[in-house]
Amino acid sequence: MSDLRSYADGLGCAYIGGAIDVPSVSVGCVTRAEDRTGLTLLLFAPGSRGAVDVAGGAPATRETDLLRPENLIQGPDAILLTGGSAFGLRAADGAMQALAKAGRGAAFGGAHVPIVPAAAIFDLGVGSPLAPTVEDGETAAAAALHGGNEVPEGPCGAGCGATVGKVLGPLRAMRGGQGAVTLQAPDGLRVGALAVVNAVGSVLAPEGTVVAGPLHEDGRPGRASEWIASGEAGRGRPGEATTIACVATNACLGQAELQRVARMAHDGLGRAVDPAHTLFDGDVIFCVSCGDLPADASRVGVLAAAAVAEAILRAVR
Repeated sequence: MSDLRSYADGLGCAYIGGAIDVPSVSVGCVTRAEDRTGLTLLLFAPGSRGAVDVAGGAPATRETDLLRPENLIQGPDAILLTGGSAFGLRAADGAMQALAKAGRGAAFGGAHVPIVPAAAIFDLGVGSPLAPTVEDGETAAAAALHGGNEVPEGPCGAGCGATVGKVLGPLRAMRGGQGAVTLQAPDGLRVGALAVVNAVGSVLAPEGTVVAGPLHEDGRPGRASEWIASGEAGRGRPGEATTIACVATNACLGQAELQRVARMAHDGLGRAVDPAHTLFDGDVIFCVSCGDLPADASRVGVLAAAAVAEAILRAVR
């Protein structure tokens, strides 16, 4: 993407595409291409802190209450992004089993209880009506335990069955997917984002060009907000679209600060997806701190917004 304008232009950061290049973060993916579904798991170092911000009107989530600053658990062992709507959330059970066998999670007596919050997109009408399974969750966690931070982009992992621009129905939508990028500042601050794009709206390049969206009759992608504003768009059903993402940073932030970063990261979603946060989207962004670098939360939030917007663009490009 060196020949393309970036949402991160002008921020003075190195650009690392297709990876969450943050220390102590690894990724595992399962892609079930024949069923047009899959999942993506991000694994973090013990002691990481996390937060979440839910801005869409129809989320499908699991264990998000654990990440509220006032609660006991400070952070997740892993974050699971999955297809299969609410059925896909069961894959977190498999991830928990694999992580517990590896000794990860909160220790209670002789048992370990891994914390694996999750969010899902709706892809059941795209391929087969099958959702990711418990076994898929185990597979993704096992892959993440072996290390590696590269993220297969496009229709892979949780983005395998994703589509974009659903306002005119499935036949005039375009394929979505997943994308990832890491921004590294000169002082070593790193902020990475992995986004899964399954939106009602259109995906826009920084200059406003429609990259993916509902198709005109001549095959050109259009701007979903124009159809919605005119009243010509078909009425969708809540829960059939969403953009879900996870931001990871090596900045040392507490849960309340991470909550603010997650909220600021939604600004990036709003830049890249038009419209975002509708009644029919279940937009969710997790944010995890897994480092000890001193940094201001507002600065991290600015980089998080740019990284999320860039990851969304990479997912459909």
